[in-house]
Amino acid sequence: MIKIAISTDEAKIWKGDALLFLLTEETCKDYNDSRIKTLVERGDFKGKAGSVTRVPLFDSPAKNLYLAGLGKNEKQNVNLPGVLTSALRKIGKERNQSVFIILNNDGFSKEESVILGEAAGLCGYSFDKYKKKEDGDGDGDDAFALKEIFVRSFDADVAQKGAAFASGQCIARDLANEPGNVINPPILAEIAEGFARERNITCEVWDEKRLAEEKMGALLAVGQGSETPPRLIHLTYKPKGAPRKKVVFVGKGLTFDSGGLDLKSGEFMKTMKGDKSGACNVLGILDGASALGLGLEIHGILAAAENMPSGHALRPDDIIRARNGKTIEIDNTDAEGRLVLADALCLASELKPDAIIDTATLTGACAVALGSWTAGLFASDDKLAESLLSSSRKRGERLWRLPMDDEKIGESLKSKFADLINSGSRYGGATFAAMFLAEFVEKGIPWAHLDIAGVDFMKDDSGVWARGASAFGVRLCLDYLTDL
Repeated sequence: MIKIAISTDEAKIWKGDALLFLLTEETCKDYNDSRIKTLVERGDFKGKAGSVTRVPLFDSPAKNLYLAGLGKNEKQNVNLPGVLTSALRKIGKERNQSVFIILNNDGFSKEESVILGEAAGLCGYSFDKYKKKEDGDGDGDDAFALKEIFVRSFDADVAQKGAAFASGQCIARDLANEPGNVINPPILAEIAEGFARERNITCEVWDEKRLAEEKMGALLAVGQGSETPPRLIHLTYKPKGAPRKKVVFVGKGLTFDSGGLDLKSGEFMKTMKGDKSGACNVLGILDGASALGLGLEIHGILAAAENMPSGHALRPDDIIRARNGKTIEIDNTDAEGRLVLADALCLASELKPDAIIDTATLTGACAVALGSWTAGLFASDDKLAESLLSSSRKRGERLWRLPMDDEKIGESLKSKFADLINSGSRYGGATFAAMFLAEFVEKGIPWAHLDIAGVDFMKDDSGVWARGASAFGVRLCLDYLTDL
């Protein structure tokens, strides 16, 4: 863990490895430091958002000077999380053990202190447990070295809140990055049980026998083709006193998704170890809630299965029955996430919460619509939607609200042979899936669905994101909870 502390030294006399100045395009032009003035005049640094310039120092107590650009003045608050995390990642990878951060010639405000705590928790993340040390990204010359951050001022309490946000996200990333030969549904259940014991959270696991008794027909159907059976994992966090509200998080936990008999192509099957990201996010959210001691009752429901082709697998044309009694005709076995979520959302509704939020790598259609940096938000309640959008903006995890009231798409949900069909036209696929899920949420309960299919996996380090699983949504959901 990186330590954050206050230093009363002026930057020019501070003894350490790295000085980091965070400057906008405007402030860098007028900054009262000869070294910075020289770099700006020569055009080596212009304050452009995301730019980082390193200058070795030979006549200073500090060893290196780093300048990081925040872009235009009006954009600096939006850019700060990514710029700060990226700059600290670079500083740590370049073997600096300590850094003194100057933000526009000042310390960190209360909200900026949350970002500081997040950046300190996220900047050193990498999933390298299966790499040899000499392969790099481990204990070699490019190992992450940063141990101490010094600032002129910050709010330690809210920085700890940011650290809890980051810790939850990193826990979710670690689990989502694990391959399918390491984590399957029963193993995920065992991990959840251990996780709960360490955090004073209760955990109940339903095996395949209990799932049948509980009429979880959709979840069972998805997992029936695999040698490893499905699991329903129910985590509960309760505060010491009376809870202000009750919130349920539901996560899609496909530990591997081959597509089933409607087999994916090799290109699209790769990274499907991450189809459990939604469930992993729920664990991360519960971790953060526990660490923060939130005065809320929070439930996490993880619907875990492995979608594999076999002689026992779910087939196109099959008709299955979900927990609430609705029948579903199978049009495509690769539209399986909405099936496991259907049963989980029924169970979530039975808890009579103040809100339900599900998070899932649900549709390629959402990724096509919004790209690799924005997740889709569908909501039955405007107040809940606005709260999530507000937290999205604060935490830099971009959401875009999409419609789920299309009458024509609603008509296409109907099957000729069952109550519903699980897949429809290629057009409006993300809305179709959201409207399908709505069939399993009790009317009157505020509900939101986060489709993270386009943002769950990052090819390279970028801003707050590290290569691999992103755990997108953990920090914004925790931010939402802290505001309740």
